[in-house]
Formats: sequence, C-alpha cells, structure tokens
Amino acid sequence: MEVIGYLASILIGISLGMIGSGGSILTVPVLVYLMGINPVLATTSSLFIVGTASLAGGIQSYSKKQIDLKAVVMFGLPSILSIFFTRNYLLPILPDTMFTFGSFAVSKDMFLMVLFAILMLASSISMIKGHKTENELSEAKKNDKVIPLVLLGLIIGVITGLLGAGGGFLIIPALILFLKLPMKTAVGTSLLIIAINSLSGFLFSLNQFKYNWTIILIFTAMSVAGIFVGSKLADKIPGEKLKKGFGWFVLIMGIYIIIKETFLK
Repeated sequence: MEVIGYLASILIGISLGMIGSGGSILTVPVLVYLMGINPVLATTSSLFIVGTASLAGGIQSYSKKQIDLKAVVMFGLPSILSIFFTRNYLLPILPDTMFTFGSFAVSKDMFLMVLFAILMLASSISMIKGHKTENELSEAKKNDKVIPLVLLGLIIGVITGLLGAGGGFLIIPALILFLKLPMKTAVGTSLLIIAINSLSGFLFSLNQFKYNWTIILIFTAMSVAGIFVGSKLADKIPGEKLKKGFGWFVLIMGIYIIIKETFLK
C-alpha cells in the first residue's frame, strides 16, 4: 500500500501542475488510507507536501509570466490571518467526539474526513460544469473585486487550517469568475496562493505534532517531479478538458470517503 501511496504522490503533483488544484484533495486521503496516518496529522503533513510542490510550480509559472500578483496579495494576506487563527485556536478546541446520533458517535477524525469529502463533491461539480471563458478584467475593474476576494481569502484560510486543503478547488473558479483570468494564468496564480496558504499553515503547526519526515520528504520530492510533468502536459491538453476529467475523479473520491467513513467503520 505504501508503494501505491508514493506513486500516487506523482499524480498529486501532476494534478497541481495541470489544473492548479487537487493536491490536498488527493494527498489527505492517500496519507490516511494508504499510509495509515492519523487524519489530523495527515492534514498538517499535507500542508508541507502540497505547499512545497505548489511553490515549485508557482516559480515555474512566474518565469512564464502566468501569475497575477495582485490576486495573490488579495487572497494570500487575508488567508494567512485566518490560517493562523484556525490552526492555533479553532482546531485545538474541537472535541475528540464532535456529536452523537443515538449510539452513533462522530469523532473529530470522522468529522474532518466527511467535511473534506463534502468539499470534494462541491469542487467536483464546479469543475465538471466548467465556466465560459471571458475577456480578462481591466485593472480598474479588478479593484472593484477586492472585498469579495479578501472575504474568500479568509474563508479559504479557514479551510486550509482546518482540513489541510490549499483551496485550489475554490481559488480557480474565483479567479476565473471574478477576475476573468485566462486558465493558464489562473493555474499559476492558484499555485502561488496555495504555496503561501499551505506553508503558512504548516509553520503555524510545526511544533504541535511529531511528523514522519521520511514519508513527507519522499512524498514532496515525487510531487515536485509530478508538478513539472503536469505543467508540460497542460501545454498540450485544453484546460477545460483537464478540469472536467479531474472533476469526475474527485466526485468518485468524495463519494468513496463518505461511504467509508459513515458506513464501513
């Protein structure tokens, strides 16, 4: 199972390189179900793996001039604040047993995984539906979108802090819908935002857990290799086809996690 998990880390990098999202959506289930890591520790380990791989991809996109730095600032700064609050104050106070239904107890681990799966389902629907390509907004019109993007950055920060998700599955649609960024620019911008969010979240939790650095570093190295492969593939495959194909995969994964956590325990 561990060999399969390490091979999956390459797919995680390919996903990030191709569509600028999906890293955490894949990393957390792989760490939990294939590597046997506790869900709370898996979400934190995911922050380092996805953050480092995304940073490598973001640097590559920057060299291609496929990053909107203004969008990075609008998302990144607010999300760092909410990540800090979530990792240091919200996550530690969550009880081991969240709530019960009669004799059925919902643990913190189960709650986090099911919540993660629900976000996966929402993300998959967004990617499957797709969005029409429109002309990119002027700088003046981008300024009108500052407040909604800052609010979204705060929300994504909470998700990153709580679930170890970089938020690319929310960032990509927002960049396309609000700022009308081209797909490749949205991907590059998303990678840099994910890197900022994920690595900030990891640093805020660095002293809270005992990490398996062997798994983390191997995963990270293979994900970084995958992200360069994904970037090359993205140059040859239309972005909308990539998003829809990945969306169906995420939908299946989300359903599987919900079934496993609620019916197969």
